[in-house]
Amino acid sequence: MSLDGTYDDANIFAKILRGEMPCARVFEDEHVFSFMDVFPQARGHTLVIPKHTQARNLLEEEPERLSHLILGVQRVARAVRAALNPDGIMISQFNGAVSGQTIYHLHVHIIPRWEGVALGRHGDGGMADMDELKRLADQISDKIA
Repeated sequence: MSLDGTYDDANIFAKILRGEMPCARVFEDEHVFSFMDVFPQARGHTLVIPKHTQARNLLEEEPERLSHLILGVQRVARAVRAALNPDGIMISQFNGAVSGQTIYHLHVHIIPRWEGVALGRHGDGGMADMDELKRLADQISDKIA
């Protein structure tokens, strides 16, 4: 899909927000929702999405919503750090298929990194065990400040 298009409210993230699909929830406030990526590139790979939007990517989002989103990303990234003690944290966001975007609801990836541990490919690592994701989500959620 290109950078341009119409928001599809049947996308998986919209379904998660409406409670139609399960997820391993990490954090939620009035502006953002955070949950574990079911196709993680690394242990603890977490997503943060804006709740009240039809933006397919960063280029379509309203500035005020972006400020709430980045504050949510920072809050969750700090909790990932406190819970998992990684050597680094990669924060990424894709816009359009060519960039690697596969779900067309604006979202940000928080990916903990450890020295000497290879990063998995985006969406190619196989589906994670939901029980393990829920344990990680609880660990991270417990560190939300």
